[in-house]
Amino acid sequence: MKKITVIIFSLLFLVGCSKNSVQQNTELEESIHSIVEDKNISEININDLTNFDWDKAFLFAPYTTQESLEEQLRVNFKDPSKLDIRDDIYLLVFLNNNKVVHYTEINRQQSDFSLGEQEYLTPSNAFINIER
Repeated sequence: MKKITVIIFSLLFLVGCSKNSVQQNTELEESIHSIVEDKNISEININDLTNFDWDKAFLFAPYTTQESLEEQLRVNFKDPSKLDIRDDIYLLVFLNNNKVVHYTEINRQQSDFSLGEQEYLTPSNAFINIER
């Protein structure tokens, strides 16, 4: 009986840890930062900068609430950056098969970002507009 309890506890622990395994992609953040520094560039092709599988990416503006994030993503995702109280970053959240796989904080650098008329990015249409 004791072995079964230990096994069940171990499995629950592993499942609980895996839900928080979404990592902030700082390498992507640095790449985006470098592009935004070049005042001659007006858009970012995110697909050229990623080295992981994703099928959707959502861009969230400063002050976006936790509820709005989850409503748009249609999945549970605890915002680790506290975007709802910040005006210095945008949050880019990547999904693959309806699971969050990466997120990136985009420093505003005196710029704003948009997806134009799109609701979200896809690998075949992955352009973020830089508005200065």
